[in-house]
Amino acid sequence: MDTADYTLLPTAPPLQDYLRLRRDSGLTPVTAEQGAPAIAGAWSACHVVDADGTPVAMGRVIGDGGWYFHVVDVATDPAHQRQGLGRAVVEWLVADIRDRAPAGPYVSLIGDPPGQRLYRSLGFEDVTPSLGMGIVLSAD
Repeated sequence: MDTADYTLLPTAPPLQDYLRLRRDSGLTPVTAEQGAPAIAGAWSACHVVDADGTPVAMGRVIGDGGWYFHVVDVATDPAHQRQGLGRAVVEWLVADIRDRAPAGPYVSLIGDPPGQRLYRSLGFEDVTPSLGMGIVLSAD
């Protein structure tokens, strides 16, 4: 990350920027009603701003504070990709877990194809034979 052009801040971005970064980076869009408690409920979060102060990358950690920590919402504005911002975000989040969690935490994430090479380069490994699974509950 070129520090002359970008600054990493140890907080989640404002809600509207959180929603924009999720949408623009290709993550599943969420509503403000979903995003506000997601930001508030994070165990850890950071975001990167450009020289104008606009949030251009982010990430969060959710977890129980003891053993399980899950890296989520790693997203970079497409206009700012390939600048090392995603790497800086994940490295900062992992360092924060290392600094504040009890020794030996389990850190996981679900690596979508665009981020898998980055995550592997930072020491994350496939959990085979386990398989990541999920469900989106409908309103009815």
